[in-house]
Formats: sequence, C-alpha cells, structure tokens
Amino acid sequence: MDLQYITDTKGQKNAVLLPMKDWEQIKMDLDELHRLRNKKQFMTELTQAVEEMKLIKEGKIQARNAEEFVDEL
Repeated sequence: MDLQYITDTKGQKNAVLLPMKDWEQIKMDLDELHRLRNKKQFMTELTQAVEEMKLIKEGKIQARNAEEFVDEL
C-alpha cells in the first residue's frame, strides 16, 4: 500500500493519502464486515426466538401479546 502522510507544523501525522484502488478495497472489506456482523446478530436473535417458542410450547413461559412484541422492536 503506497501511503502518503500529511503532517501538521509540529510533524504530527493528521491525515493519510492512499491510492483509490486501496481505498476501494478497504470500503469493500468494511462493507463485508458490516454484513457479517448483521448476519451474526440476525442468527443470534433467530436462535433466541426459537428458544422462546420452545418454552412457550412446553408451557414454561407465557406468550407475549402483539403489543408487547411490537414494543420490543
């Protein structure tokens, strides 16, 4: 990666320049990371919902009404 740094008058780095090709790759990587995090969150919530449904079916907990369900969203 061919980086160029921009520094202030004291020599402290405060910005970086990089080729567009590298920037585009970084953006794609970040998008993929975001997608994977969302997928993991969705799967976790789905697993919790399935467990809750099992407990309701077994009579261990009471089902929530639609209003309570919507309030949770």
